[in-house]
Amino acid sequence: MRWPWRLSDLDLKSVAIHGKEVKIPAREDSCKRGSGAAIVVVIGIKPTVDFAFKRVFGNPEHPRITIHFLNAILGPSLQIRSVEFCNPILDKKTDDDKLSILDILAEDDRGRLINIEIQTSVPAGLNQRLTYYVSSLYSGQLKEGVKHTALNPAISICVLTQPMYSKDPRLHLDFRLRETSGLLLTDDLQIHLLQLSKLREPVHNMSRATSVEKWAYFLLNVEHLSLSGVRGIFPEAEFSEAAGVLNMISQSPEQRQLYEARKKFQFDEAARMEGALNQGREEGLNEGLKQGREQGREEGRAQGRAEGTLLGQIILLQEQMGVAEFNQNELTNFSDAQLSEVAEEFKRRLRNRSR
Repeated sequence: MRWPWRLSDLDLKSVAIHGKEVKIPAREDSCKRGSGAAIVVVIGIKPTVDFAFKRVFGNPEHPRITIHFLNAILGPSLQIRSVEFCNPILDKKTDDDKLSILDILAEDDRGRLINIEIQTSVPAGLNQRLTYYVSSLYSGQLKEGVKHTALNPAISICVLTQPMYSKDPRLHLDFRLRETSGLLLTDDLQIHLLQLSKLREPVHNMSRATSVEKWAYFLLNVEHLSLSGVRGIFPEAEFSEAAGVLNMISQSPEQRQLYEARKKFQFDEAARMEGALNQGREEGLNEGLKQGREQGREEGRAQGRAEGTLLGQIILLQEQMGVAEFNQNELTNFSDAQLSEVAEEFKRRLRNRSR
């Protein structure tokens, strides 16, 4: 449901979005009333929810949006003129289907295969999965009788609401095969990360922002804007078109239901991860108390409690993430500091997955 905000009643000329000031443009889509007040209707759809993300960037009815986004990420050297979607969006038929959102796979006018996805967390093994998938796109072109020189570049673009590299301040990271000196072997394999949380460009500088910065700002803030607000910030027609797609989701009962189901799934997943953390603490504490009693000394009890708590957490957290980086025998040989470091790393991964 979209809620109207009567900004004129509050005499507001701007609003703060993610800590940044946005001027309220003339209301072309406002509803005038006798008092002269205007109702501002915001879009209210998060494009970072993967259902909405694919509707915007994987929609055969709106290829211009995808072309503009890809040209922003891939740069001006080889401008894309057209794209063909290899897995166009399909209406979901079952509850299970609506929770399975495929990545966007497109082929541009030069034959380059491009995978686009959104991640609201940084799941364990994401860097390996991105590497594997882009390699599969590349090697999958090689059929019997096809020469290696005929292979087209394979590109993966991953939009992240949480940073994969928290210490790197850059919004856009571009990975290719290079020698340690920087010498490029080939640009046939590319992985691009768009770390949205690294955006630093304030809204009043959008006229000077790069296309990448504009798309990052759009993805982070468009849910709080109206259609005319988008037009006031972004002069390029592609942003207004993308906002229109999001607005259509809010207007369609069926699409809105699927969107809300996906949001609920992500919320439930966050709660489940938090429950896993709490369960790990409880089980680890019980194991630590047991070990402490067996040792029979107060010092041993304290150490056993601490080590058991961490060991239990690590084992459970690995189960929740579907990884097996350490077994129990290995963990018993770790020092307190090492156990604490491993546990904190797994907690960080789980919290990122739940956001």
